[in-house]
Amino acid sequence: MMYFPNIPMIPYEGPNSTNPLAFKFYNPDQIVAGKPMKEHLPFAMAWWHNLCAGGTDMFGRDTADKSFGAEKGTMAHAKAKVDAGFEFMQKLGIQYFCFHDVDIVPEADDIKETNRRLDEISDYILEKMKETGIKCLWGTANMFGNPRFMNGAGSTNSADVFCFAAAQVKKALDITVKLGGKGYVFWGGREGYETLLNTDVKFEQENIAALMKMAVKYGRSIGFKGDFYIEPKPKEPMKHQYDFDAATAIGFLRQYGLDKDFKMNIEANHATLAGHTFQHDLRISAINGMLGSIDANQGDYLLGWDTDEFPFNVYETTMCMYEVLKAGGLTGGFNFDAKNRRPSYTMEDMFHAYILGMDAFALGLLKAARIIEDGRIDGFIADRYASYNSGIGAKIRSGEATLEELAAYAEAMGAPELPGSGRQEYLECIVNNILFT
Repeated sequence: MMYFPNIPMIPYEGPNSTNPLAFKFYNPDQIVAGKPMKEHLPFAMAWWHNLCAGGTDMFGRDTADKSFGAEKGTMAHAKAKVDAGFEFMQKLGIQYFCFHDVDIVPEADDIKETNRRLDEISDYILEKMKETGIKCLWGTANMFGNPRFMNGAGSTNSADVFCFAAAQVKKALDITVKLGGKGYVFWGGREGYETLLNTDVKFEQENIAALMKMAVKYGRSIGFKGDFYIEPKPKEPMKHQYDFDAATAIGFLRQYGLDKDFKMNIEANHATLAGHTFQHDLRISAINGMLGSIDANQGDYLLGWDTDEFPFNVYETTMCMYEVLKAGGLTGGFNFDAKNRRPSYTMEDMFHAYILGMDAFALGLLKAARIIEDGRIDGFIADRYASYNSGIGAKIRSGEATLEELAAYAEAMGAPELPGSGRQEYLECIVNNILFT
């Protein structure tokens, strides 16, 4: 059975095409910076948004029909989503998918039955993977949706809920390994607090770290060789979440000795909610050796919550790909943790959204490669710090200088000249010139 019979295989037709069901910039075999575009951009489909989310918000019910011809809440529906998902990925040329445990099966009242369902559906997914060559990028456990997780999973005040969370992580790791996943993600959706009046922050963070350490130990014991990821997010649904941004999450990992096994899964919308640019959290992750994977989406600057829109802002995708190229690439990939806008409810709209996102990142890749090849920005940055290449600057960088020596140098010098101009506007002109020519 075909779920998208009116949608053809999506071709690359180039930037002059007006065909809405064709790529204008994503040309998977085009060589960019020494390798094919598809290797720079290992795209992944997010199971939860693409196959599950129907457009419900706090003010209204679903607008899109994601039943795929089956009764929701049944294993028949779970299998229909598998069939629809693999047809969707094949038609777009998407190489990977990502999942939460309760995206791929309906959760039962008894965790043993949920686990049985996960075994059944993962067998079915594995068959489809072997038929198509599509792979699993990463798996995770939904430990935020069920009311039991109202106070978090690792951070919960209930030891029983903590044990249930551990059971979910164990099974999600089992399925991720079974499907050959490259990574495993901890998204601390409710790992935080609403008020300090009822919260022991140190206690909760120690428990989160303990759960992660157990996951690492178990994962390695069953042959998981990939990266574990933290996906930073500052707020929503909790008022303050412990993995606020990349810097906070990296500090947490180092404090608890988890930094050798974990990297960051950076989401654009989460970075902007933290008051940063997407580029900022990517750079902080990269300079700490922890840039692992990316959730490719964007937020709405006029709204203060996680809107998970498909990316179309080419400035942002260009700056993202600039960071990725400079970092030498990702160990993970680009997961479209994005959903259609509520009024975009047709099956065709699902394809339009992915074409938009894939083209936006492909164009960002092309422009980022040109910025690097152009060399003016990198050259300006090198020149800006040139005073540290020799003399007293070189001694500072080498660690040989003492405070007394620097003080004596300053006294002999008198007053320093102003630092060289930052020339921000000049550099922004370079970016605009490259983007629009």
